[in-house]
Amino acid sequence: MTEAVPLLDVADLTVEFSTRRGIVRAVEHVDVRIAKGETVGIVGESGCGKSTLARCIVRLIDPDTGAIVLEGRDWAKMTRENVRRETRHIQMVFQDPFGSLNPRRKAAELVAQGPIVHGTPRAQAIADARELFALVGLDPAAGDRYPHEFSGGQRQRIGLARALALKPDVLVADEPVSALDVSVQAQVLKLLSELRQRLGLSIVFITHDLRVAAQICDLVAVMKDGAVVEHGLAAEVFGNPQHAYTRALLDSIPGGEFAREHDTAGLAGA
Repeated sequence: MTEAVPLLDVADLTVEFSTRRGIVRAVEHVDVRIAKGETVGIVGESGCGKSTLARCIVRLIDPDTGAIVLEGRDWAKMTRENVRRETRHIQMVFQDPFGSLNPRRKAAELVAQGPIVHGTPRAQAIADARELFALVGLDPAAGDRYPHEFSGGQRQRIGLARALALKPDVLVADEPVSALDVSVQAQVLKLLSELRQRLGLSIVFITHDLRVAAQICDLVAVMKDGAVVEHGLAAEVFGNPQHAYTRALLDSIPGGEFAREHDTAGLAGA
């Protein structure tokens, strides 16, 4: 998907599930490459396999075939124990910020939890967590509050701080703004862009909303029935789609042709 040397190279990835009707391929021979500092969007309708792909990249789900190579190491071949040791390199932000936060722990403790597991002294991890609160636009003193005391947008910022606490090379964001209203979506997307530039993050951004992808992604891969049917620069894919499914997705956006001709005009600089 990019001519730059890939930081993360997902090659020929396949994930199968057994059902009462037989074997279902949720992800089928998918290739995704992402260079340092890039944001690659995985887009498509619900059920197309994009969230399964995201969970597979971070090894919450094991692939049946294929490779997940990060800086020369194949995560697909790692044991679970090795994945736990190396998990700091790839972190995930989930769609539901409230469901992914332990309601019994204070926010600063949630952010500090990962570094503590990886050997950072607790006092230092808590201090670092408060600095991360400031980085994601929250009051450091808010670390003493519980998840239910925050708004949805604030909880998503906590989720980002928790992921960033381990200083990952790659951030996998699975529908991170779909549960938020439009104004809060814009704030979180702006924050993600700023963090990418400041920290040199590579981001795999999962979304069903092409308008959201247009705002943040350098490249996109369009998924249908578990397979990537079109991929390339966001401006080119959205501005001149080659696959009928991509065209159908764009035509389903309110505004239809207008959305394709005008909303995508500034993608290259978004």
